[in-house]
Amino acid sequence: MGRIIRLWVVTCACITAAAPAFAQQPSPAGRIKVVAGDAVVVRVSGAVPATNGLAVYPSDSLRTGKDGRVGITLSDDTQVSIGPGSEVRLDAFVYEPGQGQLALVLKFIRGTAAYVSGQIAKLAPDAVRLETPAAIVGVRGTTLAVEVTSD
Repeated sequence: MGRIIRLWVVTCACITAAAPAFAQQPSPAGRIKVVAGDAVVVRVSGAVPATNGLAVYPSDSLRTGKDGRVGITLSDDTQVSIGPGSEVRLDAFVYEPGQGQLALVLKFIRGTAAYVSGQIAKLAPDAVRLETPAAIVGVRGTTLAVEVTSD
């Protein structure tokens, strides 16, 4: 009987210790819908090949090679398409309209991309920021194309 109680206590301690690690797993911001050619998702843990259906998380960067293209749809229905030789980082994404928490920050680092606004831009336009090395763009619900070139 004492052995069972000790086993129970150890099991509960392990579950309690592991709970914060599970709670810290971020929710996906969206998914890759289209990928062609050379494309990767760069995460803190390293680069992974971009594939259809792959989850995209806040702080992920999307990079394409000379022949690469990637299209993602975020959970608020924002769409971002990235052309060849490009890089875009999802700096922030929060979509919890029930709690009034909305944020989207995309940093266009190089290359070409197209953006189609989703629900965050419709519900809280000031919560959306599109950044380039030279400017920050506020969004008021729109579609736009961005090209970042090196000087």
